[in-house]
Amino acid sequence: MDGKKLEYKGEEALKDIERLTTKADEVQKNILKEILTRNRETEYLSKYMKGSKDILEFKRNVPIITYKGIRPYIQRIANGEDSSLITGHPITEMLCSSGTSAGEPKMMPSIAEDLNRRTFLYNLIMPIMNQCIPGLDEGKAMYLYFIKAETSTPSGLPARAVLTSYYKSKHFKGRARDSFNDYTSPDQAILCNDSNQSMYCQLLAGLIHRHQVLRLGAVFASAFLRAISFLERNWVRLCNDIRTGQLDPAITDPNCLSCMSSMLSTPNPHLADEIERICSRSSWKGVLCQLWPRAKYIEAVVTGSMAQYIPSLGYYSDWKLPLVSTMYASSECYFGVNLKPLCDPADVAFTLMPNMGYFEFIPLGENGTMLMDVGEEEEVPNDKVVDLVQVRLGCYYELVVTTFAGLYRYRIGDVLQVTGFHNRAPQFRFICRRNVLLSIDNDKTNEEDLHKSITVAKKLLEPYNALLVEYTSYADTSTLPGHYVLYWEIIQLIQGSKPDHDHGLAAATHTVLLLDHHDEVLQECCIAVEEKLDYIYRRCRAYDKCVGPLEIRVVAPGTFEKLMDLFIDQGGSINQYKTPRCIKSQVALKLLNSHVQASFFSPRDPKWIP
Repeated sequence: MDGKKLEYKGEEALKDIERLTTKADEVQKNILKEILTRNRETEYLSKYMKGSKDILEFKRNVPIITYKGIRPYIQRIANGEDSSLITGHPITEMLCSSGTSAGEPKMMPSIAEDLNRRTFLYNLIMPIMNQCIPGLDEGKAMYLYFIKAETSTPSGLPARAVLTSYYKSKHFKGRARDSFNDYTSPDQAILCNDSNQSMYCQLLAGLIHRHQVLRLGAVFASAFLRAISFLERNWVRLCNDIRTGQLDPAITDPNCLSCMSSMLSTPNPHLADEIERICSRSSWKGVLCQLWPRAKYIEAVVTGSMAQYIPSLGYYSDWKLPLVSTMYASSECYFGVNLKPLCDPADVAFTLMPNMGYFEFIPLGENGTMLMDVGEEEEVPNDKVVDLVQVRLGCYYELVVTTFAGLYRYRIGDVLQVTGFHNRAPQFRFICRRNVLLSIDNDKTNEEDLHKSITVAKKLLEPYNALLVEYTSYADTSTLPGHYVLYWEIIQLIQGSKPDHDHGLAAATHTVLLLDHHDEVLQECCIAVEEKLDYIYRRCRAYDKCVGPLEIRVVAPGTFEKLMDLFIDQGGSINQYKTPRCIKSQVALKLLNSHVQASFFSPRDPKWIP
């Protein structure tokens, strides 16, 4: 595709954004009308609307639900009943959520045209990026994408992750091979079911093309950091492949063998020497810029719970590469894009595209104060919700979506804050999932509160050149009173330390040494977390004495990668994996506890008098 066609394609995408956001109200009404017209005779809608397609009747009569409300219908379709239970179009697949953020995997219905909507949103990203960083069509993108082996429902419908669905679709495989879609990873490597072989081949391809790479990334920051850890353990093998022109014998997948063998057709000892010099250095600080010197940014989700990974990504890039979150999507629906992708990660806001589904919002509060008065399973009055164009600047909302595939007034569970508007379309900052993570008594701590408190506490590690790379939590009620337990993986960055290629970044540490000599640092971290939690928690701790002192359990380097492996082995996807911020699985708790190196408790009660 020549430059003029590329420019035209980008201009058309940007015009679409302006057109849709300028008429957001009209577009939303037309979307809902179309959904009701198509689906009014379904069993689900007929129960509430008796064949009507009137919008006011929809808003009066159709309840706002959680997964519990739609699950029986989805299960019936999975077992072989007709799609007409919930949608007027055949359901072609069930999309499986990861289950790591909400606690249980869910199956979401999908129809064929949903792929068109997802592709539409993907096609907006590069025109937006190219406005900010011209010349991105002059090199390659090293994007690390993975699929997960799919299963089938009893009726034979494919059941798979939403990204696996997209990568296996004709939309991805047949995408225009223009220079914006010039990936280092061959499709055969992306589509390999063995995640280790896929990772190896994609990193090998990225290293072979290291001087052409302009963009780095993965879907989530956690997956990108997993790739760096994998590279630390395997760079010697990768260099050997490049030096000899022979693929490592551990790669046995036929499609990977085929595509990578042709890429390695000629030995390249000079390139292998370059990579070896970089990877054998004592510190991996800034390694991304050294391995891929032309890279201009890292694309990965770093909002919400992924914000935890920003310091690690900054370390590996020496803070020279912007961290870009381009879009907001879920298994249920794709929502919107970031029109200012080079903004600070803390300021990321997504503009919801009004043609992706019908959006409503449950008000939660304003002026920075979240009113968590609508419980996860509580009934929400129909007149409580507002439309897309009715949200107010600065206020917090829970997102509710209605889709063509059969979700009606479905609570996504995400808490968003309105930060601005693009034309008539609001822009939202993702705050957290709408679930309570920890509770012992009257206390209720959510993801955002936990993240804020840990963000404050981990700063106490900085004077010791130590970094909190990952965390999760657990409400321990095995003792009286029960107490919060935080699992922390800490590394100490020592410039002169020798990397240990069995443990990746964590090897540049002497973590146990740090803990042995600075017990008070971790104790102060405990109390810093407690001091930042809300008034009710602090009162339960210091006055009512119904919650015990908070505990930090420091786990061995690499523990959270083992936790990720556990969830992937249980059916999770690398692409969609998010470290659970609260652990409920006994198997996962057993794994974490088996790697605890040291334990610390709050040395005193937190201040609680307001």
